Amino acid sequence: MRTEQARPLTWDHVFLETEDGVRPHIAVWRSVRKHGETKTRKSRRAIALPQQVVDVLEEHRRWQRLERASKGMEWSPTGRVFTTRSGEPLDAANVRRDFKAIVKKAGLALEWTPRELRHSFVSLLSDHGIPLERIAQLVGHTSQVTTEAVYRKQLRPVITEGAEAMDEIFAQQRQVTAREA
Repeated sequence: MRTEQARPLTWDHVFLETEDGVRPHIAVWRSVRKHGETKTRKSRRAIALPQQVVDVLEEHRRWQRLERASKGMEWSPTGRVFTTRSGEPLDAANVRRDFKAIVKKAGLALEWTPRELRHSFVSLLSDHGIPLERIAQLVGHTSQVTTEAVYRKQLRPVITEGAEAMDEIFAQQRQVTAREA
């Protein structure tokens, strides 16, 4: 998700408990852009969640309910997943500030931005062998050209296919030679 899509995400678009074999997922339908529209029509999508994210969101929901109960009338009932400590919607500055704190605590370079998480996601999936067309759908790109040209970074820049093919060819050659001997 883009941060502009995560900020207006409401709990009624988060499906952590599902039935009939449907994985937990989120429905990305809104953005903080003008009129609440997503960047493109393909940006509107339902994204299955890995179990680690489900666990974190369940814990976050518990924390938010406790926070809401302790604040009482001071809590702003927006229904949003990501809020300030008083339930108010996050703005871009909130996201950047909180992200910087996480980056610093993790000991990473302070130049990291939330957008780089999308680049990392695309690169990790690509390195794992997920087809580029599928990755483009996951990140809501209209075309896989953007996914490849802008987002995908080669994690292992060493081109291995030639060496692997030659190893296979010579392994077969060695087997034939060994049988003849």
